[in-house]
Amino acid sequence: MSGIGRVRAARESVGLWFAPARVQEEGTTPDYRFSLANERTFLAWIRTALALIGGGFAVDQFLTDHLTRWVRVLLALALLAGGVACTLRAINHWIRCERAMRRGANLPVSRFPAVMAALIAVIAVVMVAVALFGWA
Repeated sequence: MSGIGRVRAARESVGLWFAPARVQEEGTTPDYRFSLANERTFLAWIRTALALIGGGFAVDQFLTDHLTRWVRVLLALALLAGGVACTLRAINHWIRCERAMRRGANLPVSRFPAVMAALIAVIAVVMVAVALFGWA
């Protein structure tokens, strides 16, 4: 797919975020259990996003005595950015899966879970180092 084609596809997908009824116009209705499973996956990503956002605020608000400001802000921003990424990924993945099921196509694959897991692992290692050695 060319760059222009990808931009069009992305624009169409984002448009569906706010008009999910348009998704029902495609293909045939899948078994409702699959749609509900897709929704549960969406909600799991939203819970993950909320946890990351809450963790970002907690780092910023409650580690004031233990970390220098730049370390605290860096860790908080990393967690907050992860929360934003999870939120956007949740809705995009939900739409892509719902469309694929309605079309009878393969479900979309994504590197996002692996990338997110690796980034969270890096943040956790940094936080362990901070806990062990302190950066006050």
